[in-house]
Amino acid sequence: MTVLALETSCDETAVAILCGCDDHFGPDLLASEVASQVAAHEKYGGIVPEIASRNHLVYAPRLLNSTAKASKIDLSDVDAFAATSGPGLASSLMVGASIAKGLAIGFGKPYLAINHLEGHLLSPFFSGVDGEVGIRPNLSLIVSGGHTMLVRVHALCDYQVIGRTVDDAAGEALDKVAKMLGLAYPGGPEIEKLARDGDPNRFGLPRSMLGSENFSFSGLKTAVRYLLPKIVGRFGETPGEERRLTQTPYKLDERVLNDLCASFQQAIIDVLLTKTIAAAQQYDVDLVTVSGGVSCNQELRRQLHEACSRNGFEFKNAEPSLCTDNAAMIAFAALLRLQAGFESQVTEEIDPNLALVR
Repeated sequence: MTVLALETSCDETAVAILCGCDDHFGPDLLASEVASQVAAHEKYGGIVPEIASRNHLVYAPRLLNSTAKASKIDLSDVDAFAATSGPGLASSLMVGASIAKGLAIGFGKPYLAINHLEGHLLSPFFSGVDGEVGIRPNLSLIVSGGHTMLVRVHALCDYQVIGRTVDDAAGEALDKVAKMLGLAYPGGPEIEKLARDGDPNRFGLPRSMLGSENFSFSGLKTAVRYLLPKIVGRFGETPGEERRLTQTPYKLDERVLNDLCASFQQAIIDVLLTKTIAAAQQYDVDLVTVSGGVSCNQELRRQLHEACSRNGFEFKNAEPSLCTDNAAMIAFAALLRLQAGFESQVTEEIDPNLALVR
């Protein structure tokens, strides 16, 4: 069974072709390509929806051709077509969903509308390591640019959201603080790079809502904003009235910048670790998984793995290529749903605010 999936929920255009798994082996990823739009949005410091959707229209046909060629699969031989139906940017979602629906109708094949969050949620099980195929019950941390949530996974299509962000997601906070510091977009990888040479204990930053299953990173971001004028005044640069009005990025000494990035990153990691381990203990699971773009952060992975080991939990994380927006995870979710007997109507509409659990 072969599935072709498109992922266009935000600013990355992705197409993948996946061949189904059996009782002993994981799925065979025949082709997977992603066209990045980072360069197109970098000068704006964030994603411009109109630019993203226009580029999807340009890149998607090219990726369809190149993945079909790489996989040596004729599109007429694909068994089902899938696309991300939400959450995401409406104009971007519309491009991928329309193409997948058109292909499904044209070739008379099933169509599957896939939740982007479910793609992340299932991605740690993609490889079928040690002959394990299927989804085991687990406590999942999804942490990305737009989402931070804890999900109790009972089985495929049986999920319980037990905690989510009430304001900024972790990735969003990383990008916004990076912009304050004048770092390149996207900001998360830049902060991680600088944090490697920094002291995570240099600056005391808040860890919000540790007693709740929900997350909040807006206060942490604001704490950095208020800390910056004090730092620059103490270590050489005077902010002055002009800076407060223009909000231009602060220029910090290299050592101070590294320490601030390390302190900020550690504050986020502490919150994620504390809540994840507490939830795993409360809901009596033996497996913890992590996915989403922010989970590419190596320090987060390392500390979460160590925390799980200390507390007697097995730990799984998605491969880095499956953490950022990609179509392979969408194809995997579609394949599992198709094998379980689920299909979608081609009349199903996209939903920019689609919830994981309806």
